[in-house]
Amino acid sequence: MIFMEIIIALLGAAIGSFLNVCIRRIPAGKSLIFPASHCPKCNYSIRFYDNIPIISFLLLRGRCRNCREGISLQYPLVELLTAIMALLLFWKFGLTLKFLFSFLFACVLIIITFIDLEHQIIPDVLTLLGIPVFFLAAVFAMGVSPLEAVLGALIGGGILYAIAFGYELITKREGMGGGDIKLLAMLGAFFGWKSLFFILLVSSFLGAIVGISVILIKGKDMRYAVPFGPFLSLAALAYIFWGDEFIRLLFIRY
Repeated sequence: MIFMEIIIALLGAAIGSFLNVCIRRIPAGKSLIFPASHCPKCNYSIRFYDNIPIISFLLLRGRCRNCREGISLQYPLVELLTAIMALLLFWKFGLTLKFLFSFLFACVLIIITFIDLEHQIIPDVLTLLGIPVFFLAAVFAMGVSPLEAVLGALIGGGILYAIAFGYELITKREGMGGGDIKLLAMLGAFFGWKSLFFILLVSSFLGAIVGISVILIKGKDMRYAVPFGPFLSLAALAYIFWGDEFIRLLFIRY
């Protein structure tokens, strides 16, 4: 068992390395395959021994071997997060299809989170492709009924669209991007419509805490933009582990 956990963690970290490529290149519309990994500062092609997840960052002390410019902490952080998620999902589901699709789902959310934090966008290539892919995964692997998955996508996208439309109508400025709307539709398609109670509650709570903290610390007014995608993603990941208990409590029948 311990051997399998080590393998899962190592594979998770290696996949996290690829997620970093996605995070860097998808917003720029670049190929995920070519060119090979290189330093964004000096274009030095990274050798395989300098591309070992987490370890290479530590050995190089966070600097490019060639130009000695600093390497973003994002790289080992994403690799570590992906390894941790792989382990947690393995402990929950074992080596099953549920583990496979939940891990794929988590990887997409990690990519979305870091892109949204840096660029304040959620690329359509992730959500519009993710909606049908995770709908099928929900129905054929996760045990969600087709009706619940369809309602999840429609209600999820519809709720945020209504909120965004109402906010813009009242304030005359955009308060929520279309990417958030498509993201919640994808989450609803994967978990079913009942999950939206948990996801919206948790993400709104976290978003309010962070938003108010940023306003107080940085002295920004209420128009300061805090991307909502990371909070939706975090709430969705939390739902994987605690959502069933929440739904049982919410829809308990006497």
